Amino acid sequence: MRTLRDLPADLHGKRVLVRVDFNVPLDHGAPDQPHPATVADDTRIRAALPTLIELRDRGASLILASHLGRPKDRDPKLSLAPAAARLSELIGADVRLAPGVVGPEVEAAAHALGAGDVLMLENVRFEPGETKNDPELARALAGLADVYVNDAFGSAHRAHASTEGVAHLVADRAAGHLLEREVSTLTTLLESPARPLVAVLGGAKVSDKILVIERFRAIADTILIGGAMCFPFLAAQGHSVGDSLCAADDVELARGALESWEGSRAQLRLPVDLVVAPRLAADATPTALEGIDVPDGQMGLDIGLATATGYAEEVRRAGTVFWNGPMGAFELEPFAAGTRVVAQAVADAPGTTVIGGGDSVAAVQRFGLAERITHISTGGGASLELIEGKALPGVEALA
Repeated sequence: MRTLRDLPADLHGKRVLVRVDFNVPLDHGAPDQPHPATVADDTRIRAALPTLIELRDRGASLILASHLGRPKDRDPKLSLAPAAARLSELIGADVRLAPGVVGPEVEAAAHALGAGDVLMLENVRFEPGETKNDPELARALAGLADVYVNDAFGSAHRAHASTEGVAHLVADRAAGHLLEREVSTLTTLLESPARPLVAVLGGAKVSDKILVIERFRAIADTILIGGAMCFPFLAAQGHSVGDSLCAADDVELARGALESWEGSRAQLRLPVDLVVAPRLAADATPTALEGIDVPDGQMGLDIGLATATGYAEEVRRAGTVFWNGPMGAFELEPFAAGTRVVAQAVADAPGTTVIGGGDSVAAVQRFGLAERITHISTGGGASLELIEGKALPGVEALA
């Protein structure tokens, strides 16, 4: 994979098309008191700053491309104008928003850029050819610039026009600092982790994580299962799960994994106690079970204290920790304890700690622990596909 080090040192007179991931949450105000949309969380914009600052320092003019949401048409609520405004504040320079993604007006704006100038294209998904990896759209994007840089790891697993198609049409192409760091960190975790390697996996469905489980059982030392994903495993062992989230196809996947586990490198640990309630609600009354058989009329909503304590001990002994998926419905305080205990352990762990995006990131942010994590991935789906062993089109195109 080519990186910024492989580009010419002096980029004066060069237009660089940078694929960023500014798919950020927006604040449109209350329904009765709307205001111009603003960026509610600028984490992804800040993550791109090292690449953008270096390219500007090297004299490049920048053309930024990103998607935002899943617009069906040119939805003004999904314009990148708020992202352009926030980036202007962060870099202390004007960031002009183009009138579209491609076309004569956009071309004119791109060709008028001087050294250090920044132009942001409108939401690339306003063009229906983006998600179809349309060759014509890719050619139009390539025509805007002399150099292509992809720094959008969160979209690297998509073969879209702005992430894959355009990269093949620009001779000078490279990964930005964010994309390079993501791939390097996850590749090291898979190929040469400091041991013990502990994988903490939660979330809702076994089917969403079965390939990740299969990969880690071959390379990890311990796999800790939590969240609703534990119930298919418990059901496959013959335990009652009450009204817990537990699809029949997930039970079959879990049963198959358990039956073939013998001889695997990793030890599999499942909960030994649970927190249950009759319904998922903030005012529901939680009950701590000493075991793992969920009564009828109850649903498992968190791992219990004994499980959380045991998992935390494993994490604190680890040389490397990978965590994806909460241990329970942490967004509701009655069911947040298990995730909080594990999150604290990950923050305290002396080894390398990696969080693979999604709700696990939300958890460490909620608990004020994000700054103590070695690496927080910006791409949940991309990180899981890389771990599964799948090729990422946006990365492969930078070879």
